[in-house]
Order: sequence, then C-alpha cells, then structure tokens
Amino acid sequence: MVMSEPRDEKRHHRRFPVQFRSSFSSVNVVGGEGALADLSVRGCRIECRIAVKPGTELQLKIHLPNEPAPLGITVAAVRWARGEAFGVEFMDMHDDEWKRLGRFISSAELPGAGPMAGPSEP
Repeated sequence: MVMSEPRDEKRHHRRFPVQFRSSFSSVNVVGGEGALADLSVRGCRIECRIAVKPGTELQLKIHLPNEPAPLGITVAAVRWARGEAFGVEFMDMHDDEWKRLGRFISSAELPGAGPMAGPSEP
C-alpha cells in the first residue's frame, strides 16, 4: 500500500472517534467494507484489508447509529493510504446527506458525547 499522508498535515475540521460500518466502491477499481474510525464534516478514516490507492474516487456508505438508512457520499476522494487504513475527503453528496452529516457531527460535539459506536451487523 502506498504511504502518502503528509506528516505536517493540518486538519481544518475536528475529527471524532467513531466505530461504524462502511462500504465503498469505485467503478472497476475497488470495492469492499471497512470500519470507519474517525469522522469529520469533510472526511473520515476507514480501516480495511483492501488496498486502496490515493487519488481513487469512491462512492461511500456510512452506517450511522440509530439511522434507518446509511449516509451516502456520492464522491469521496482517497487522500492517503497506510497499512490497513486510508483517509478520504468528502467531495460530493446530496444536500440532504450534507445536512444529516452536519446534524450528526453537531450531536457528537455535545459535552459528554464521547466515542460513538454503531451496529457491527446490518
């Protein structure tokens, strides 16, 4: 797997520790499931055993806790990959999905929210 995360990267948005199921796909390139480990309003880190190269654009589904349907990200760009993890930046999603993500992040910012975990099975 390619290592390409800059060491001096400065994040613009706070990331929250989470444990959600996720699935991803890219036309004729890669697809699979992983464990979403960090989440912000603009991206996340996914842990999986499938090699995903930086620069790949994915469609991503995030299974948020207490939500009937997964959050759908239309385009998520892989920014770095290291070991069995990769980081994506959310590039495009429907307005309703941006709003859902914003509400979820707002609830994670509440005092005492702590690490969030979703179901491990559908």
